[in-house]
Amino acid sequence: MKILKKITGITSHSKKVAPGNLFIAKKAEFIPEAVANGAIAIATDMHDPFLKGIVQIVDPDIDKLEMELVEKYYEHSDKKLFLVGITGTSGKTTTSYLIRHILGKDSCGLIGTIEYIVGKNHLPSTHTTPDLATNHKLFYDMVQHGCKEVVMEVSSHALEQKRVRGIEFDVAVFTNLTQDHLDYHQTMEKYGEAKAKLFSQCKTAVINNDDSYWRGFKGVTYGIDHPADIQATNIRLSANGIEFTVQGIPFKSSLIGRFNIYNCLAAIGVCLFKSMTLCQIAARIRSFKTVEGRLERVDNDKGIHVFVDYSHKEDALKNVLQTLNEIKENRIITVFGCGGDRDQGKRPKMGRVAAELSDLTIVTSDNPRNEDPNQIIKDILSGIKDQKSVLVQPDRLEAITKAIHLAKKGDIVLIAGKGHETYQIFATHTIDFDDREIARLTLMAK
Repeated sequence: MKILKKITGITSHSKKVAPGNLFIAKKAEFIPEAVANGAIAIATDMHDPFLKGIVQIVDPDIDKLEMELVEKYYEHSDKKLFLVGITGTSGKTTTSYLIRHILGKDSCGLIGTIEYIVGKNHLPSTHTTPDLATNHKLFYDMVQHGCKEVVMEVSSHALEQKRVRGIEFDVAVFTNLTQDHLDYHQTMEKYGEAKAKLFSQCKTAVINNDDSYWRGFKGVTYGIDHPADIQATNIRLSANGIEFTVQGIPFKSSLIGRFNIYNCLAAIGVCLFKSMTLCQIAARIRSFKTVEGRLERVDNDKGIHVFVDYSHKEDALKNVLQTLNEIKENRIITVFGCGGDRDQGKRPKMGRVAAELSDLTIVTSDNPRNEDPNQIIKDILSGIKDQKSVLVQPDRLEAITKAIHLAKKGDIVLIAGKGHETYQIFATHTIDFDDREIARLTLMAK
């Protein structure tokens, strides 16, 4: 293993190889590019006799070899941290930020959809859950910056692709399971099985007992409707936030909606394992503000309630709209689209939900990617029986502008699908695009 003393880093992406790196070759075709970029060693499942001047570490199980190499090179840093993994269809991001806020921002790192937080450094996220080598590099950097804990979102793709292989989580959170990523997993059964793999990698689990899929799994449970170890009672919902009680302790947050009570309950479950009291947790939840793009309010002086949300799945959109219906004064105007090259089956379902729970729906583009935006819109419209209160505007900027211009005092405008994203992806190009900024500028000009 002397080679490990010479290398400058480990990566499994040939394009990310820097001089002196060890390259984990999952496919032999990427080795030439890695060598050209400066790799001095290759971990591979088959020796290449024609590869000269490069150290080759050979093992038929390349995934196992990768795990062993990154663990050793990054000094088993994952074992030096209190590790929290969160999986589920919705709620992962908000729950992760809640946990980090409660445990303490200075001591807790974060790996997730929006960003990676290492000490005081905020790095843009490339994947909800990065590859194994990147995870261990982040753990190592967190330890060097004095972190004691890390909370990370663990996607079904990551579990299926072994991006967290060998990582043992102190606590795993299971939020909910609704249709998503069926373009990848094909069936809900396989999707659920992918998520459930996290059970084998955690010491203990915190489980949403109100979700029928997870009910019956072993762990500490939380919920509202079904009996649970951590149960919310005395619930109050308003446009200003949520209030509830757990075991006689009152909780209050500026977060909006019933689904955010679930996120708070999950966070409570995790933080109890850190020997915090319910009173301590309640005080810190009270000071938590918001998460970028998660029912994020766009302030204005027009008396219009404008929210930007990342809800790009049927269940998430339904939860958000049900929440807004509980607190609405007048109309709800919803602007949304669906992403291209993603699960097509959810498009008509999202259309139905938006139309049924909104007073006016404006169907537009999301990130069309390699698909025709107009075809995506047709797929969405196919799920809407009564289209009298539905407008179509493929240009997202025009759709947002139209929604805000149509809104009157007391109306709610929900701009759904992209949340924190600051871009829009088309087949041939990507443009700068931030729903929040478009909404702000439109409100100022209104």
